[in-house]
Amino acid sequence: MKNIAILVLVLMCTALYAQDKPNIILLFSDDAGYGDFGFQGSTVMKTPNLDKLAEQGITFTQGYVSASVCGPSRAGLMTGKYQQRFGYEEINVPGYMSENSKFLGDDMGLPLDQVTMADYLKKLGYTNAMFGKWHLGDADRFHPLKRGFDEFYGFRGGDRSYFAYKEVPKGHLDKRMENGFGNFEEPKSYATDVFAEKAISFIERNKDRPFFVYLAFNAVHTPMEATEEDLKKFPNLKGKRKEVAAMTLALDRACGKVIDKLKELGLDENTIIVFSNDNGGPTDKNASINLPLSGTKSNQLEGGLRVPYVISWPKKLDKNITYTYPVSTLDLLPTFYAAGGGNTNDLKDIDGVNLLPYITGENKTRPHEKLYWKKENRGVYREGDWKFIRFPDRPAELYDMSKDTSELENLADKYPERVKEMYKKLFQWELTLERPMWMLKRKFEKNDIDRMDRYRTPELVKKETSGFNMD
Repeated sequence: MKNIAILVLVLMCTALYAQDKPNIILLFSDDAGYGDFGFQGSTVMKTPNLDKLAEQGITFTQGYVSASVCGPSRAGLMTGKYQQRFGYEEINVPGYMSENSKFLGDDMGLPLDQVTMADYLKKLGYTNAMFGKWHLGDADRFHPLKRGFDEFYGFRGGDRSYFAYKEVPKGHLDKRMENGFGNFEEPKSYATDVFAEKAISFIERNKDRPFFVYLAFNAVHTPMEATEEDLKKFPNLKGKRKEVAAMTLALDRACGKVIDKLKELGLDENTIIVFSNDNGGPTDKNASINLPLSGTKSNQLEGGLRVPYVISWPKKLDKNITYTYPVSTLDLLPTFYAAGGGNTNDLKDIDGVNLLPYITGENKTRPHEKLYWKKENRGVYREGDWKFIRFPDRPAELYDMSKDTSELENLADKYPERVKEMYKKLFQWELTLERPMWMLKRKFEKNDIDRMDRYRTPELVKKETSGFNMD
C-alpha cells in the first residue's frame, strides 16, 4: 500500500508539473501580405479568428523574419540563430542554386548539427508535433521526426497542390503528403483544413501533457487554389486577388478551429499561441499586399522582411497590447524555452532573445539594438531606427524607420558618415559567418532586384495592383 501511495503522489506531482507548463502553438502562414489581415488594417480580407487572437494578445508592429524567402527564414526560426552563421544562404530551392554550389538537390537542408526548437522543448518534457510545410530538407536525414518532432503530417518541400494529386509529380518526393515517416497518403480534402484537423487530433490526444504544435500552413503560397465555397465569399474581387482572399479565409478558419478546440478542452488560458508569417508577400505571384511597406518577398525592403506577428498567453500576458520595438522570429525559440521553464543560459550560440521580460514591461529597453540580413552580396544592417541597405552594383541606401516606414526617403547622401560606419559594422558581422553552402544563380539575383524596384514605393504598388480591387 505504501508503494501505491508513493506512486499516486508521484503521478499527481507529475500532472501538476505538466499543467504548470504552458502548451505552445505556433501558427505559421506562407507568403502572406503584411497588410492582408484585418488586425493589420485590411477591410477586404476576412480574418475574424486571427483578429480576435490579436485583440486577446500582443501585436508587434515591427515583427521581422531572418530571411526574405521561405526556407532560410524557417532555418532561422527553428534554430533561433542567423542561418548564415551555419552556411544556410538565402536560397529557397535547389533549382535556383549555382552549379558551383557545394550542396545540390537532396543535400540542401538544415544541417544535422543544428539544434532545433523542438529539440530544446523536448528536453523540457514537451511532446512535439509538426503539421504542414517543412521546407528544411527533402532527404530522410532532415525529416521532422529526426529533428525533435514526435508526430508529423505534411510535406517535405516548399509547395504543392492544396488538393489530392491524382498523380504525384515524378521525381518530387518533396510534394507528396506524408503521415509520419515514409507513409505517403494524399489528403482527403482541402489541405489547409486537413492540417488543422490533424493538429486538433494531436491536441485531443495530448491534452494532459505539455505539447508544442508547429502548424506551418502552405497558405497562401502558390499554386493559387481555393474551394468554390470560399471563392463565393468574395464576389467583388477577381483573379488572383479573389483567390488569395479565399485562401486567407480558409487559413483563418483553420486557425479558429484550433483555437476553439483549446477552449473546449479548457487549455486556452495556459496556451501560448503565436501567429506569424515566413516572409513578405510576393505580390506578383499571389496578389498579396504588403502596404504600407515597399518591397516584396525575396528583397530586403520592409515588404520582404517585416511580417504580421502576434503572441497570446491569457494566463500571463495582457490583452490588446501593441508593441512597437523591433522583434524577430529568432526570438521565438528562447521565448518558448523560457516559458516552458528552461534557463535561457542553457541555449548556447543563439541570436534570439527571450521576449517575455520585454512584453510584460519588466524590461523597457529594446530587445534588439542591432539586426542583420544577408542575401548574396546584398546586406542589411539595422541599428536602432536606422536601416542601411548595401548592394553590389548600386549606391547604398539609408532610412530612418521611425519616420519612414515605407522607405520613401533615402538619406544616404545626407548622412555619408553614418553610411560608412554602418557599412563597416555590417562587414564585421559578415566576417563571423560560415562560408555559404550554396550560391544563387546570377539571373535570380537580378530578378530579386527587379522585383524590389517594381514594388519600390506604395504608389508603384498601387499602380501595379490596381486590378486587385484592393482595400
